[in-house]
Order: sequence, then C-alpha cells, then structure tokens
Amino acid sequence: MSTMKMMDETKVAEAIVSVLPEGVVRVCSDDRESIRYAVRAANLALQTIVLSRASLRRLADDPQRAVKIEYLQRDLLRSASRRAEFQYPRPNRVLARVAEAKRAIAFALPMVSVR
Repeated sequence: MSTMKMMDETKVAEAIVSVLPEGVVRVCSDDRESIRYAVRAANLALQTIVLSRASLRRLADDPQRAVKIEYLQRDLLRSASRRAEFQYPRPNRVLARVAEAKRAIAFALPMVSVR
C-alpha cells in the first residue's frame, strides 16, 4: 500500500475523531484492517473507536467526503455518552443474522459425495 493512501486514511480518521476533547483520544492499535483509538474520559461512556481502513479509503476518494465526515463527527459525539464502542462502518445486524442462518443451514445439510 502506498504511503499516500495511508496518509489519506489517517487524515480522514483524525478528522472524524477531532470533535472529541483534546487529549482524550489516542491511537491504540494501527493494524492492516483498521485504526483503533482508545478514549480516556471520565464523563464519556465511549472507550474505543474502530475505523475500517477500507472504508476510510473509500471515504477519502468520495466527492461528498466533507458531508459524510461531518455526519460521522456528529454521530461520534452523539454516541460518545451512550455507547462503549464506536465503529465505522457500523455492523449490520441483519446481515450478520443472515450469514449465521446460512452457516447453520450449511452445517445441517448432509454431505453428498460426488463420484
């Protein structure tokens, strides 16, 4: 991955978390798939922020990125007092249940041998 793409991801991530008070957020883990922040504030329920690198890359190339970043900033501020973790993109519980049901069906079917 090029250094320029990594800078774009980092800049977008920093823009999103910049709405939280100074000194409250620090990079906790910077791995291949995500950027994780640790949040340390007594008055906030929020403890971690997890941002997908792939989603941040798409957001960096999006012509509407300013509007979307502003939306994410508002969503982060709104959820900072209520949730322990902020994740972008948000996990879709419906899709997770569908995938779980498909796995259950796949394991329930008998194996057919092909000769």
